Amino acid sequence: MDSYVERSPLPRLAGVVRTVWIQRTGAAAYVQRHLPTGGVEIHFPIGGRPQLVGPLTGPQIEVIPPGTTIVGVRFHPGAAPPLPTVLDDLVDQRLGLAELWRSSADRLVEAMALAATPERALMFLQAHLLQAFRSALHVDPLVGAAVKALMPWQSADIGALATHLALSASQLRRRCLHAVGVSPKVLHRTLRFQGFLALAQAGVVATGRRGADGMAGLAVDVGYADQAHLSRECLRLTGLTPRRLLGGDIDRCACGHEHSASYKPFLATRGRRPLRV
Repeated sequence: MDSYVERSPLPRLAGVVRTVWIQRTGAAAYVQRHLPTGGVEIHFPIGGRPQLVGPLTGPQIEVIPPGTTIVGVRFHPGAAPPLPTVLDDLVDQRLGLAELWRSSADRLVEAMALAATPERALMFLQAHLLQAFRSALHVDPLVGAAVKALMPWQSADIGALATHLALSASQLRRRCLHAVGVSPKVLHRTLRFQGFLALAQAGVVATGRRGADGMAGLAVDVGYADQAHLSRECLRLTGLTPRRLLGGDIDRCACGHEHSASYKPFLATRGRRPLRV
């Protein structure tokens, strides 16, 4: 039987990791639709070769073989494991961790393969990341501030944001490309859609304008002009309409998986006062 369980990361990784997970496939292959999140991910099949998934700008379809167990890590935008290149070189790419981490990746593969349970393997992976971040941590503080300002629930004026950060618009764009992989505008659109998914998966009741309930209300709440605007962005980012993506309901994901560890921290930013720019 297929299963997918998200968890909060170790507390010391919470500043850089959004969520970790364990996925198991059953007797049949599983067709997985990977969506843009604004961050990079590590996908680590137990007994297989781990991959880093670069920042996505559209959907990626992967067929996961039957009987596979994968542990994964999803990073916050602007936070990634130590890499030998900037993130705009990795957009929409999947690379073997052995290409990026060399011998340390081989040692991690061996340790993960010997883990008694997937839960233990996930702990090994997080412990490795803690060590990697201790020895080579570098998160651009201005990009971090920009990511917070580009979260959904508010409009974003990129030029005003750059001025607020004492950068030119071109400097902000370049730093975002290097540290996030995409421009501030693309990141804002991605995070806005992630905000819609968080509201939908959490079953949040819309608080939109009068007469705008259900899907239309959530679209307004997250910052879209209207439901048609949401539908266009959903097609662009996922290849599906909102209702097809969510299985016809706005209070659950079509795959039936539990995503609360991912969406709850995301929704925690909803009530914060926006950065004044």
